[in-house]
Amino acid sequence: MTSLPLIPRRVFFGNPDRAQVTISPDGTHLAWLAPRDGVLNVWVAPRERPADAGPVTRDAGRGIRFYTWAYSGDILYIQDKGGDENWRVYSADIDTGEVGDLTPFEGVSAQIVGLSHHRPDEIVVAMNDRNPQYHDIYRVNLTSGERTLLLQHDRFIGVETDDDLAIRAAIQMTPAGGLDIYRLEGDDWALWQRFPAEDMLTASTAGFDKSGNVLYLRDSRDRDTAALVAIDLTTGARSLLAADERADADQVLRHPTERHVQAVAFNYERKHWQVLDPAIAADLDYLAGVADGEVEITSRSLDDQYWLVASVVDDGPARYYLYDRAAGAAEFLFTNRAELEGLPLAKMRPAVVPARDGLNLVVYYTLPPDSDSDGDGIPDAPRPMVFLPHGGPWGRDAWGFHGWHQWLANRGYAVLSVNFRSSTGFGKAFTNAGDFEWGGKILADQQDGVQWAIAQGIADPARVAVMGGSFGGYSTLAGLTFYPEVFACGVDIVGPSNLVTLLETIPPYWQPMVELFTTRVGDHRTEEGRALLRAHSPLTYVDRIVRPLLIAQGANDPRVKQAESDQIVSAMQAKGIPVAYALYPDEGHGFARPENNLSFAALAEAFLARCLGGRAEPIGGDLAGSSLTVPVGAEEVPGLAAALAAGERAS
Repeated sequence: MTSLPLIPRRVFFGNPDRAQVTISPDGTHLAWLAPRDGVLNVWVAPRERPADAGPVTRDAGRGIRFYTWAYSGDILYIQDKGGDENWRVYSADIDTGEVGDLTPFEGVSAQIVGLSHHRPDEIVVAMNDRNPQYHDIYRVNLTSGERTLLLQHDRFIGVETDDDLAIRAAIQMTPAGGLDIYRLEGDDWALWQRFPAEDMLTASTAGFDKSGNVLYLRDSRDRDTAALVAIDLTTGARSLLAADERADADQVLRHPTERHVQAVAFNYERKHWQVLDPAIAADLDYLAGVADGEVEITSRSLDDQYWLVASVVDDGPARYYLYDRAAGAAEFLFTNRAELEGLPLAKMRPAVVPARDGLNLVVYYTLPPDSDSDGDGIPDAPRPMVFLPHGGPWGRDAWGFHGWHQWLANRGYAVLSVNFRSSTGFGKAFTNAGDFEWGGKILADQQDGVQWAIAQGIADPARVAVMGGSFGGYSTLAGLTFYPEVFACGVDIVGPSNLVTLLETIPPYWQPMVELFTTRVGDHRTEEGRALLRAHSPLTYVDRIVRPLLIAQGANDPRVKQAESDQIVSAMQAKGIPVAYALYPDEGHGFARPENNLSFAALAEAFLARCLGGRAEPIGGDLAGSSLTVPVGAEEVPGLAAALAAGERAS
C-alpha cells in the first residue's frame, strides 16, 4: 500500500480557484469562474491588474459552469434549475454588476447560437418556447432584451450564422441516421450537403469564413478520419485543409476577425497541432516551450495582440498565461488549483491495446506515485485497480489532468481508462464499430482493456472495480451483470439500467435526434429493436449481480431519469441483493454543487476501500451542505449510517 500523504478529497472535488480564464474582445479585461461565498461565479479583472478581480455575477445555487464574452464587453452565461437543463441565458454588466435574464421563460431550454464583433450589442439565441422539440432562432438585443424572430421551424437540429448574425445553413437529421445540411436559396431551404449515417458522428460544422460564402466542416466522407475541409456555398468547390490518418480533426483555431483557419488539432494518444497559417507558427512554437504541457489557447483579443493560454499537464494544475504577441512574451498568471501545487501526483501513461478482434484501443492508466520503483510503467506488484469507462458512449478519454485518476491513485489504486469502440476521435470505422454493440463488443473492449492491465502486472485480478457516469454508469451495471465475476464491486452514477425506458423518456428537444439512438443503439419503436434493447439492458439480468454495488442519481436528470436507478434498486431489493442508493434531489445528469460532489466522493471512497482494500479518508464532515439522501443501503458504505445519524449532512 502507498505510503504517500493522504490528499484531502476537497482538494480534488471542491471548487477550483479559477477556471475558464479568458480575455475580453477588446483586450482590456480578464474573466474567469471562481467561488463567491462557496459558489462558482464570474469574476472580472483589469488585464494589467489580475489581483483586482471582483465578481460580476451573484449565483447562490448550483454555480455557473459556462460563460462567454459578448463583443459589447458584457458577460453572457447560462444557468438551469436543479439540473433540469432548461437553460436560461443571462447577461452581466462588468461595470455595474447588473444581471439581465435574456430568456425569461419557465420550462424552456435556451442556447447561445451566434455572436459577432460586427453586431456587438446582439446575440443569436435558440429557444424551444413554441415547440418543446425544436428550437426557433431569435436575435436578442443585449441592452433592451428585445427579440427578433429569425427562423421558425419544425425540422432542424442546429443552424450556422455568419459574421452578420444571418442564418446561412441549417442541419437536419435524416430517418436513416445521417445528416443533411441545407442552405438558403432566396426564401427556401435547399439541400446542400448530405452525410450518410456512417459519417454522421464524424461530421460537424466549424464556422464560416469572413465572406460568409465558405463553410468549414469536419468531414469523413471518402476517408476514415474526419479531415477539416472548406466548401464554397456558391460553387461547391471543396478544399482539404488538414487531415491525419489516425485521428479526427478536433479543435480549430481561427483568426478572431479574418476568420480563416490557422491551425487544427488532432489527438490520437496525445494532441498535436497542424499549423496552416505561418503567421502564428512562431507563436505556437514559443508557447510550446513556455511550460511542460499541452497548449490550449482559450481566447484572443480582437486585435490579436493578447492571447489567454493554458498549459495542461497530467500531474499538476493547469497553468494560465497572458501572451503578448507584440512583445513575444508570456506572463504567468496563476494555476487553477493552488492546493495541487507541489503535491505527489501521478503521471498518466498512454498505451495502445489490441482488442480480441484486432481493433486498436487507446488506453490511459495511472499508478500510485510510489508503486513503480524502476519507472517502467509497471508497478512493483499488481495493484488493486479502478476501471473508469467514459460517458457518451460517443466521447473519449484523453491525456491530461484527471481528478479521479489522481484521487484514486493517491488512495493506492491503479486507474484505467479505455477508449472502447464507439468512442470518437479515432475515425468513423472505430466509432461505427460500436453500433448496436452496447451489450456486446463495447463491453468486450472494456474487458480486453482490463485483462491487458492484469496480464501486464498492473492490476490484481481479484481486486478490480468499475466506476463511471452516464454511459460509464451503464458500463458499470452491465459489467456486474454481463461479467459478474470479473469486478469486485461497481459504482454507477446516473447510468441507465433499462434501454427501452431510456429511449422512451428522452427529453423532447432530443426527439429530432432520436435516429442517433435508433440507428446505433436499438429502435424502441419496433419489436425487434425492443428485443435487442432488452437483451443489452442490465435490468434484464439483475439476478446475476453478485458483487457490491453503489448507485448515485440526480432526481432532476432529464436524460437518464431517476426511474433508471429506481428500477434496478427495486429489482435488487425484490431479489434480496444488497445495494446502496444515493439520491440527490437538487441535481441532474451528474453533480454540479461541490458539496454534493464531495459527499459522493466520500461515499465512493469508503465503498471502494471496503471492496478493494485501498486507503480512505474518514467521511467526517464531507456530507455537510449536501442534499444527499440514502433511500436504501446506507449500511453498505462503511461509516455512512453513523455519519447520517450524527447529522453530518446538515450545513
